[in-house]
Amino acid sequence: MQDIATRLSGLNRPRLLARTAKLAAEAYHRERHLTPFLKSSWLPSHGAAILELMEVEQQQNAMRQRADLDYSLTDHINVLAAIIGEARHWHDARANERQVSKR
Repeated sequence: MQDIATRLSGLNRPRLLARTAKLAAEAYHRERHLTPFLKSSWLPSHGAAILELMEVEQQQNAMRQRADLDYSLTDHINVLAAIIGEARHWHDARANERQVSKR
């Protein structure tokens, strides 16, 4: 299984979709934006949330590619924005852990 960083770097979506998600991620609030996509009501760790969101996003992307009538561009943008937001939090948490371990 690939690690989170490898999976995130391998995420390649159309430019307009990615740009829109990055803009939406600027207003990301974990409690508000994460829960609609998760199978549970509690907030998992950032890494666990990323993995779960990536599964949801893969389903959204498959629907987009086959022009499924149930596909929602808004949902796809929101899940990508949540991935970006969680990835930022995850990266920051890892950087803080490394600083603490150096002391």
